[in-house]
Amino acid sequence: MNAPAAKREVLVLTAGLIWSAVGLALLIVSFGWLRSGMTAIAVDVTAGIIGGYLIYRVGFSRLARKNLKRIYEQSPGKEKVCFFAFQNVRSYFIVIIMIALGYTLRHSPLPKVYLAPIYMTIGLALLLSSLLYFGHIRQRSRLIQRKIDRQ
Repeated sequence: MNAPAAKREVLVLTAGLIWSAVGLALLIVSFGWLRSGMTAIAVDVTAGIIGGYLIYRVGFSRLARKNLKRIYEQSPGKEKVCFFAFQNVRSYFIVIIMIALGYTLRHSPLPKVYLAPIYMTIGLALLLSSLLYFGHIRQRSRLIQRKIDRQ
C-alpha cells in the first residue's frame, strides 16, 4: 500500500496552515487565561511577545526553513511526494511530546495566568514561522508567473 502523495506546494501549504492553526489556538487560549486572571497582563503579554520572537528567530524559523529545504529536495524527479513528509519523522515525535506537555500543564495545579505567557510564546513563534511557508508559496508563484510572462 502506497502512502498518500501530494505536490510539494501542497505540503508547504499544509505545514503553513497547521503551524498557523496551532499558533492561533495557543494564542487564543493564552489570552483567555490572561483575561480571567487580570493581573500583570502587560508583563505577561510583553514576556510572551519577546519570548515568541526569540523562539521564532532561534528555533522555529530554522525548523521551518529545514522543512522547506527537505520538501523540495526529497525524491528528485518525482512530481509528488509522501503527504506526511511536510515534517520529518523526528518532528512528529516532538509534536507528540509537546501535546503531552501541554496537556500536563493545562491540567496541573499551576495558575493559568502563569501558563499564559508560555502558551503565548509558543503560539506566536509558530504563527510567525508559518509565515515563512506562506512567503515561500508566494515567492514560488511569482517565479512561475514571471516564466509564463516571458513566454
